[in-house]
Amino acid sequence: MKMEAVQEQLREWGELIITTAAGESYEIHLGDTAFDVDKRLIKLSTPEAEYLIDGDAVENVKKHYGHKVDPDDVHH
Repeated sequence: MKMEAVQEQLREWGELIITTAAGESYEIHLGDTAFDVDKRLIKLSTPEAEYLIDGDAVENVKKHYGHKVDPDDVHH
């Protein structure tokens, strides 16, 4: 999938879960993700690390819906 398609989907939806050709999944948001078109990179900034993702290696995009967070939900 072209990086520009991922960027457009993120602009439309605001939050996505992407899966790369290497099988890694990332949850990206408008506020923590930048696209470097020249270097073909997606930069995800998190409290733990900055991830540089090959922008053209995204194979799957999942639109993530908002939901109420359960107190037992360790994801958030």
